[in-house]
Amino acid sequence: MQGHIILTGATGVIGAELLRELNKRGEQVVVFVRSPQTAASKIPGAAGYVRWDSFMESGEWTSYIDGAKAVIHLAGKPLLDGRWNEEHKKECYDSRINGTRHLVREISKAATKPDVFLSSSAIGYYGSFDRCDETGDLLETSQGGNDFLAKICIDWEKEALPVEGYGVRLVLLRTGIVLSTKGGMLQKMLTPFNFFLGGPVGSGFQCLSWIHIDDEIACILEALGNPAYRGPVNIVSPEPVTMKEFAASLGGVLGKPSFLPVPKFAVQLLMGEGGEYAVKGQKVRPGFLQSHGFTFRYPVLAAALDDLVKNGK
Repeated sequence: MQGHIILTGATGVIGAELLRELNKRGEQVVVFVRSPQTAASKIPGAAGYVRWDSFMESGEWTSYIDGAKAVIHLAGKPLLDGRWNEEHKKECYDSRINGTRHLVREISKAATKPDVFLSSSAIGYYGSFDRCDETGDLLETSQGGNDFLAKICIDWEKEALPVEGYGVRLVLLRTGIVLSTKGGMLQKMLTPFNFFLGGPVGSGFQCLSWIHIDDEIACILEALGNPAYRGPVNIVSPEPVTMKEFAASLGGVLGKPSFLPVPKFAVQLLMGEGGEYAVKGQKVRPGFLQSHGFTFRYPVLAAALDDLVKNGK
């Protein structure tokens, strides 16, 4: 197979939607996935399903790198799905570092290398803060943080950097909080709101740098095809909000109250150390996207939430 696109992380919320959009465009997508048979039934339509996980150094998957026109790497163990302990943290770190390292190694060996490598990262790169006013606007040129999530993102991006030396265009997708009713933070908040128990998580003063799932996909597709896109790209809406503002906006869309906060200690009780990050945030702006004329379909939170909730996106 030649001229195909390789996609990891296709069973996640972003990956599954991206696969659907690539299929609509007539692209031949080869999905690298832990369980090909399960993935084929869950996310149909790919040109191939090949066994891969971040710890596999070799296997059939290596033969698909040569001749691929692009590699879109979104895979990584979910960070906040469950209580944190040292084992969980290590698995989250290793899944990102090893998976990226192995893909880059095979790209280096390929006779016909991909044109572009889109490698997932996150706005956790900048560190986590308790309040929106703790820092100015964080842009792609801002320095990295020094907490655990920042270390993951910084080391993750370092593993991807060598592809530039092989003549491959590299885009580092620093994604914010992706809003979708099919997974992630918004999905988790809908249940308590629907039972009139909704409210902000933690102090409510932390910043949420968010992005509608449709804008997330549009940005990835633009990065895929536009040669001007290279280096780190903050994938967030132009207007970050506080958690209090987010809860109030969600309550307004749902027609439900938003005055019952989830205290920090309760989050920590459920998530352990991970609770520290669940009640913090980053005030990130999409500097690269705005300077390159990207058009957001949903730059305003209320309109984004209204579309997501009404249309079940």
